[in-house]
Amino acid sequence: MGDSGDLASAYNDDSVLFRVLRHLGWDSLVDIGYFTLPTLPLVVLTGPAPFQRRLARRSLALLDARPGQLVLDAACGRGDTTARLGAMGCRALGVDIQPAQIEQARHRFGGLSGVRFAVADATALPRQAARIPLADGSFDRVHCLEAAFHFGHEGRRSFLGESFRLLRPGGRLVLVDVTSRADQPIGALDATGLVRGTWRFDDIEPYERYPLMASAAGFTTRRILDWTTPVLHRAAQLCALFAATASTRAGRQALRVRWPGLRTLDEQDWDEVIAVVRAHRAIGRGTRYTAYVLDKPADGVADVAP
Repeated sequence: MGDSGDLASAYNDDSVLFRVLRHLGWDSLVDIGYFTLPTLPLVVLTGPAPFQRRLARRSLALLDARPGQLVLDAACGRGDTTARLGAMGCRALGVDIQPAQIEQARHRFGGLSGVRFAVADATALPRQAARIPLADGSFDRVHCLEAAFHFGHEGRRSFLGESFRLLRPGGRLVLVDVTSRADQPIGALDATGLVRGTWRFDDIEPYERYPLMASAAGFTTRRILDWTTPVLHRAAQLCALFAATASTRAGRQALRVRWPGLRTLDEQDWDEVIAVVRAHRAIGRGTRYTAYVLDKPADGVADVAP
């Protein structure tokens, strides 16, 4: 998995991008969000946070987790999804490679019943975390929302293997990730390198390779959900609108009126943000957003879902 210090720079609240996102109303979840066409205009009124929470709810719902079950929330960030699992009655362990993220998660949710956090690499788990043994077959569910693109190809393969080892027979992994439409060099998708530099990753997995890797690890692919349109395509529409508006003096003034915090940006900040937003829109043309529901067979023998 990527170096924790390197990743920390991608999730630095003081970066220009995060300052802008914070002023626009991004949630601590830091996922892209799930947008339906009728509700898209509401972003101007509410900010993206309700849509980010909607994406998290949809991802967690795929787990079909029950009260009392032990769930690993891999790459949990600031702990929001782990806390939601705890609120559902699960015993939830959130792990993240970034100490600063886990510190925030503990500060925000550490007092909740059934919720624990630990600094750990999801691609190479320790023997225990937060005094919870990470033994073979000890967990009922594993969840990973919009984080595996950081792991690298070998890291994603290792994560699938670790998840299969950790899950009991009949257990489930839900992995939601940005994927590429075809197996092509990342430079063809992110020609400027701005997206990779912003989020500190080296590549993304092709859409069709994930099920093959999961099968090699022992999983049955139960469901594959394509959320490209409500996540990436709608986010791209918002990116295009923001970049177009921010490219003019009148547009920037309108943005400052709606979100007063943007008044702290200088001209260089505006130029940097516009370039990054446009790069995200460009890479979106060659990517997909996919939710994989992967089951560990109850009898230990993988099969192919109909």
